[in-house]
Amino acid sequence: MSWLKPPNVTSVKEKLQKLPTPPKPKFPEEPPPGPTQPTFWKSPLRGPWMTSIIGSALLPLVIICAITGFLSHAAYNPALGDNSFFPAGGIGIDPYFFSWPTRPTFLYAFTQGSHIIAGCLAIPILFAKLWSVMPKLFEWPPLRSVAHMAERISLALLVGGALFVFFTGLLNIQVYYPWKFSFVPSHYYAAFVFLAALALHVSLKFPTIRKAYRERGVVKPLQDDLEHTVPEPYDEMTTTALEPSAPTISRRGLLLTVGGASAGIGLMMSGQVIGGPLRKIALLAPRGRQPNSGPNGFQINKTAATAGIEPSKTGAGWRLKLVGATKAELSREQLLAMPQYTYDLPIACVEGWSTTQSWTGVRLKDLADAAGTPGASEVLVQSIQEFGSFNKATLSSGQIADEQSLLALKVNGVDLSPDHGYPARVIVPAMPGVHNTKWVRQMTFQEA
Repeated sequence: MSWLKPPNVTSVKEKLQKLPTPPKPKFPEEPPPGPTQPTFWKSPLRGPWMTSIIGSALLPLVIICAITGFLSHAAYNPALGDNSFFPAGGIGIDPYFFSWPTRPTFLYAFTQGSHIIAGCLAIPILFAKLWSVMPKLFEWPPLRSVAHMAERISLALLVGGALFVFFTGLLNIQVYYPWKFSFVPSHYYAAFVFLAALALHVSLKFPTIRKAYRERGVVKPLQDDLEHTVPEPYDEMTTTALEPSAPTISRRGLLLTVGGASAGIGLMMSGQVIGGPLRKIALLAPRGRQPNSGPNGFQINKTAATAGIEPSKTGAGWRLKLVGATKAELSREQLLAMPQYTYDLPIACVEGWSTTQSWTGVRLKDLADAAGTPGASEVLVQSIQEFGSFNKATLSSGQIADEQSLLALKVNGVDLSPDHGYPARVIVPAMPGVHNTKWVRQMTFQEA
């Protein structure tokens, strides 16, 4: 019965210790030719100070992008109905802790516009930041220690996350999607990866940043003209050049060039957000400038043809179905016979553009009353559009109760055009444009 005896633990350990230890991976001492060679990088401007000053300029823009991005996401009231971008049972991280307000009326235009402008301002600075740390991406050996490995991982996640977040956002502004994945969840999740990597990277590099500013000052190197521009002392642990070439531009000149590019792009993008005379310079925004003249000549996110809205569905036979404690069906003529209200309200899109128009229609709270549900807690608004994103939206009690929340029938004194949602569309202050449902067919009110 010796096979029932427990094994001798000490004997097992001794046998394991006698097993050959697998060899640790070793890198050749001599780096391969190309960018891994210290002499490959020649710029006399690279160094801890340059990287620190560019990073210091980039960080506030990233913070603005993060805050406004999460606020703009909260504007969809993801806790209501099917408003969340993420499937039920998924791993979505939604800010459910407050209901999006309706005041000020330009709130969403401000948060999303700031998000777009800050992101575009950051792109030239991001390129400069990547240029300043490029030697670190090819340093040899690739791994020296656990701390070095953590720094490398944070750098890889930082660079990858930054490129993904900023450039998917930029292509979204251009309404160009050369990928098969859903933009919003991917952009949202990647932002968490990028911000976590950024926090880790800043914490690891903070001593280097502090040392660079302490030794060289924050702005003192900017006082040097081209003749007095000299390289920072070589240190194999930094991005300084081993054999720097003669400078062709001063540090001040480089930063002014990057800043000028950043300001130029930001100014052009601000045209689609601010509007007015600046709208003419929104050259990089496909919907930034005024597309047509006339009362219905302002920006369109999705045309009736694109949404599959046939004229037969919006003609004389169209009826608005109201569902609540009671049910009702109203024709457009009956809606026009109800009390009409007119307000100048902005409509803003996730791509960053916004426009303010004069909308006329029936208050949502009056429609809640017509459905026998005064003081409704929420309403599900459904469109004639059968397929695609945002063919329905759930609005909160505060959005229903706001006096300026309308089921709009007219804009700028004339009937809505088909592309702007004829026969009726929702207009709610401070709400994302895609939730201002067009071609409304049914409104289902929930009792408080």
